Amino acid sequence: MKAAVVNAWGDTPTYSDYPDPEPQGGAVVADVEASSLTNLTRGLVSGKHYASKQIQLPTVPGFDGVARLEDGRRVYAVALPGHGMMAQRTLVAEDGAFEIPAGVDSVTAAAIPNPGMSAWMALEYGAAVKPGDHVLVLGATGVTGATAVQLTKTMFGAERVVVAGRDTTRLDWLRTVGADDAIAMRSEDLAGRVAELHAERPFDAVLDYLWGEPAQQTLQALADSHPASTHHATRWVQIGSMAGMTLTLPAGVLRSSGITLSGIGIGSVPPDVMARARNEGLPKLLDMVADGRLQLSTQARPLADVADAWTSAEPSGTRVVLVP
Repeated sequence: MKAAVVNAWGDTPTYSDYPDPEPQGGAVVADVEASSLTNLTRGLVSGKHYASKQIQLPTVPGFDGVARLEDGRRVYAVALPGHGMMAQRTLVAEDGAFEIPAGVDSVTAAAIPNPGMSAWMALEYGAAVKPGDHVLVLGATGVTGATAVQLTKTMFGAERVVVAGRDTTRLDWLRTVGADDAIAMRSEDLAGRVAELHAERPFDAVLDYLWGEPAQQTLQALADSHPASTHHATRWVQIGSMAGMTLTLPAGVLRSSGITLSGIGIGSVPPDVMARARNEGLPKLLDMVADGRLQLSTQARPLADVADAWTSAEPSGTRVVLVP
């Protein structure tokens, strides 16, 4: 069969011949219909991700995707070890697969789970957002951040959502799908605006898709504008690091405020939460896509173009999906 193949850590996948999968351990062979090109998929075969140690080379990337079983059912499934979804065929464990509703096409169904379940876990488990909360989303213009913005109100009932990002066109669009206020990081003082808004009404949660310098500025601003005579808990959830892998965090930021830090990612989420995200969150997400309450832009590309898709910049706010 044809597949995207990675032969060495950090290499760009090549469209090559690869051995066909054989049924094993209760898993069945299925025809892949679509697999989303995510940062997680890239990271796992970079050799630098903390979960890369679970992978043996050569390998086929594709953390998850949509496949059609022999009986005709379309299912969403997470790739089994050694059988990535960026291939013509893969192995699917039926007991862990989720059937796709007829009203959602395979490309969209492949694109939604990664940002959708990540956002769901960040909001439900990490930030524990509840009705009436005020939420700040750093890096809201990306695919996952924008998904989180849409879910914050429609699924979790937040009262106010503030978004921060660099793409002003995307910031304007986010105002039409749930954001109440926007901070344009290229032209506005991020720390000053965060301090002003936090002083007016403290943020209950921060979803951070950036880390690096923007997170450092925001954490300091939250601490500096925190009312000295009162305590207010702000749950900071670290999800992505598009602005840098490290930052400088003075100890006083945490000791002088009600900020608590946690992260969402492979290894930090309990199995029961992961199961709820798949069994409870994913059906709701797909229903929201089907009826228009959740919007996600996709771009389908042939699997044969994997090398170019892998190295090209993803269109802003658009998830690239590879189709065999």
